[in-house]
Amino acid sequence: MHPDVGEIFSKDGLFASEIGGFSYRQQQQAMAQSVSAAINDNDVLVAEAGTGTGKTFAYLVPALLSGGKIIVSTGTRNLQDQLFHRDLPVVMRAMSIPADVCLLKGRANYLCVHRLQNLQFEADTLSRQMSQWLEIIEDWSQQTHSGDINELGVIPEDASIWPQVTSNTDNCLGGECPVYRDCHLVEARRRAQEADLVVINHHLLCSDLALKEEGFGELLPAADCFIIDEAHQLPETATHFFGSNVSSRQIMDFLRDAELAYRQEANDQPELLELLDAVKKSTRDFRLSFGLGSQRDSWNAVREDEVVIKSLQQLQSRLQQSAEMLDDMAARGKGLQSASERNRYLSLCLEQFLQADEGKHIRWFETGSQSLRLQLTPLDISEPFQEQMQQLRASWIFTSATLAVGDDFKHYCQRLGLQDVRQGKWDSPFDYEQQAMLYMPDYLPEPFDEHYPAKFAQLASHLIDLSAGRCFVLFTSHRALQDMAERFEDRLDYPLFIQGTAPKAELVADFTECGRGVLLGTASFWEGVDVKGAALSLVIIDKLPFASPGDPVLQARLAAMKAAGENPFISYQLPQAILALKQGAGRLIRDASDRGALVICDPRLYQKPYGKLFLKSLPPMKKTHMFPEISHFLKHELQTEAAEA
Repeated sequence: MHPDVGEIFSKDGLFASEIGGFSYRQQQQAMAQSVSAAINDNDVLVAEAGTGTGKTFAYLVPALLSGGKIIVSTGTRNLQDQLFHRDLPVVMRAMSIPADVCLLKGRANYLCVHRLQNLQFEADTLSRQMSQWLEIIEDWSQQTHSGDINELGVIPEDASIWPQVTSNTDNCLGGECPVYRDCHLVEARRRAQEADLVVINHHLLCSDLALKEEGFGELLPAADCFIIDEAHQLPETATHFFGSNVSSRQIMDFLRDAELAYRQEANDQPELLELLDAVKKSTRDFRLSFGLGSQRDSWNAVREDEVVIKSLQQLQSRLQQSAEMLDDMAARGKGLQSASERNRYLSLCLEQFLQADEGKHIRWFETGSQSLRLQLTPLDISEPFQEQMQQLRASWIFTSATLAVGDDFKHYCQRLGLQDVRQGKWDSPFDYEQQAMLYMPDYLPEPFDEHYPAKFAQLASHLIDLSAGRCFVLFTSHRALQDMAERFEDRLDYPLFIQGTAPKAELVADFTECGRGVLLGTASFWEGVDVKGAALSLVIIDKLPFASPGDPVLQARLAAMKAAGENPFISYQLPQAILALKQGAGRLIRDASDRGALVICDPRLYQKPYGKLFLKSLPPMKKTHMFPEISHFLKHELQTEAAEA
């Protein structure tokens, strides 16, 4: 007989006796009971749990007690690893539940033995760096049981060798692979099929829901409950996967594999190589037709450009020619058959992009120094997402620290088409009134004023001096970050950590260890960063995080909302900005003993009527417009605390 969920989290309950350092939180207990009820009733729950609630334990306990097949999806692979390797073992030990649990990632996270062998075939053509990486991977491949490339921390995550030794849906041979028996991905999926609880991530979940391409088989339909942690990220992830894209990298990867397959399985029709080279040239010409710089814009911006359209037509024509030739050769080997299918798929993606219904989709492009991507994004994913949810007939738990605008979940629910669902909102157990202060300087100009950057830099540097470093400065744009980095270079007496100069995890670790640093970050640092203690005592935000009005996807979405008679600012832009600000503000207080100051340098926060909605959504900390008050708080209260620590 399992203990009552509420009892487990009580002051004298199981966790209090079995988990060192566990402290009773009424919010955690209440959330666990709500999750349990939703699972038992096969219902949908949307739950916001403030920082410090302990929401991970609050959903793991009822999930494990339910006895059903559970899938837990997290926002990122790092959170996935943390949940599986740290949180889940603690809960299972405390509860003495011998559940069979499994960690499952997307195919690109697993070594592909077949593609490794193919790369070894080309070893004499590799650069020195690639050869060194290949040697390391070869040694590791003889020892690994999981094939999870995360085990090899010595090779960077973005190393160019990874796409060549892992598979994707385009180049995977499936059951026809000559080394199918040794496939790490197949083994990982087999374990997931048998497990009671499987930990995945949103990309993996959405790719299968939308595209059926990750090959879960019976895993998703067999689940009794889906728990979506960091659920605020799900709508954007789902939007990406319910659309489609074709990129120059996809084409170049296809060409490389097609050439290798030809040399291994045919090698008697050199005209194919000539045609593949022509496709490669057309791909590069198409990229160059957009100009040399990096840009992101609506397809409407170039749809009448003769150079772009002509180069696109040339690429389509040559892809069609190579598809016909590969079709004729497909029976000569599995590699050529795969190349033929990929060629047809790329041609189809280009065709879908050009013929898309603009009333339902947004067509846009993005270029890098040598790259090009054409993207087809749906305006609304609520209907297809709901279709998938209904087919699975499971209970669903959507949880995060930021889902509600004020006390209202309407915005989030509309994006996913959630109707008549249970809702729960539990504020953070932290004492923000005592632990934190919000400073809203009342003398700064609006963010678009030409004098704003200089005045903001002056204020930020003064505040940083008062807090002895220990500060995050969060920006809404990379341009503002770079401008501030230049201004801070000779002005600050504290170590400066700048986004982009090192991997995110490394920057955060170095900042924390330093104890007096200043970190400058944009969007990716507004969430998923956990710095506890005195190392972070000040968070400065430059502007309210409204999305860039120049973004082509946003422009199209707002235009569609206007055409439908909606107010896009009230219905979309404002709620999105409020949720983003809640995430940024959430970096400050991460523990019951933390103390710190939040500074928002945008006068719209208290000058505009909508500012009240932002303030209502923030934790209930002390507020001031007076510089002497924030100065005293930083210089005396926080400095004294840091010295004592």
